[in-house]
Amino acid sequence: MSILILNGSVVNEGNVSQQDLLIENGRISQIGKDLQSKSAAQVIDARGKLVLPGMIDDQVHFREPGLDHKGRLATESRAAIAGGITSFFDMPNVSPQTVTLERLEEKFQYAANKCAGNYAFYLGATNDNIDELRRLERGVTCGIKIFMGASTGTMLVDDDDVLEKIFADAQTMVVTHCEDSPTIYANEDKFRAEYGEDIPLQMHPKIRSEEACYMSSLKATNLAKKHGTNLHVLHLTTAKELEFFQAGAIDNKQITVEVCAHHLFFSENDYEERGGFIKCNPAIKRQEDRDALVKALAESRIDVVATDHAPHTLAEKTGTYFKIAAGLPLVQYAFVSLLELVHDNKLTIERLVEASSHSVAKRFNVIDRGYLREGYWADVILVDMNQTIIDTPDKVLYKCGWSPFNGYEFRSSIDTTIVNGQMVYNNGQLTTEEFLGKRIEFSSE
Repeated sequence: MSILILNGSVVNEGNVSQQDLLIENGRISQIGKDLQSKSAAQVIDARGKLVLPGMIDDQVHFREPGLDHKGRLATESRAAIAGGITSFFDMPNVSPQTVTLERLEEKFQYAANKCAGNYAFYLGATNDNIDELRRLERGVTCGIKIFMGASTGTMLVDDDDVLEKIFADAQTMVVTHCEDSPTIYANEDKFRAEYGEDIPLQMHPKIRSEEACYMSSLKATNLAKKHGTNLHVLHLTTAKELEFFQAGAIDNKQITVEVCAHHLFFSENDYEERGGFIKCNPAIKRQEDRDALVKALAESRIDVVATDHAPHTLAEKTGTYFKIAAGLPLVQYAFVSLLELVHDNKLTIERLVEASSHSVAKRFNVIDRGYLREGYWADVILVDMNQTIIDTPDKVLYKCGWSPFNGYEFRSSIDTTIVNGQMVYNNGQLTTEEFLGKRIEFSSE
């Protein structure tokens, strides 16, 4: 299969230029002006559209194996390609949990021929699997995930001696969910005493508080500095935590940080309307926090943007406070929600591409993805900045069937998605029933 993309505005490596792309045998074979190919099986006129590398989402929960009543690799990865996300790193809190190297390899084998996009899986940390974490070598997968805040099952790592050993001995990237559990539990007790079990959702950012986030991020960054660990802090939510991270190019950073699309879009003002449908951990917080996160992303103090896609059924998202599950399905509309910042002149398109593609590939040593370069895999999206799209239930591709953006009209849309050189989404429709995603390869250097 060969595809020639003509007349598009290519956004890549800090530049916007009018160039054509020729895709052959799954990869980008040529980038240049006025390309011609009589042999191209398909020609796409991208006039008036942006041509971007597909987003690499470094944090999703696609729920398989074991939790497929919420989502499946097939359903969620198809929603992702409809949203311009061509590659994803999936989390270990599935069933069985991905906490041994054997389980990790089993999950890779399980995912074969099930994913519409390219995939990798984290190895999860627990209080008692340090020997497994020490065995994970660079180049095998994306890294080690540590839940440093209240979590389900046995995934919470709250033993300081174990944390010390993980940070000291990890050979690969360590990524952290940073919230301080004792602070959260104390806040829960405080608000339960005041409201009983039916705590108002508006109290969620006060329970999963700024203090809880700050204390845990301080611990993680101090451990990384002490041991020289490559640390990537996930889903930052507060302005206060920004003091732990430096602005500038990602190339030489030992400690980096991610922000998620929903924390750049919603604020605590939205709880009254959206309620449990925007309950997530860490919590969506103040307008001032959101504004600070947007500014820090624009200034490269925040390095990466992601989704933390985490679907739950409608039944799991209703009820009283403690019964409402935390997590949002996001991959289908996350990228167009980020494009709203471009429309509002709060973020340049070049910076968005850097944070959603280039920096992820660079930070995690992804091989031949994340850029529009000759010889790289052709993971390409076409964006129409002038075609609006409304998130409505009939368009939702998630297995759970709902979206936190329900009813919102975005000013941009994903026109086309190409994965490994094949068109998989175009003009609002999936274009193939095949699963074309590949296991992502990582450099060991």
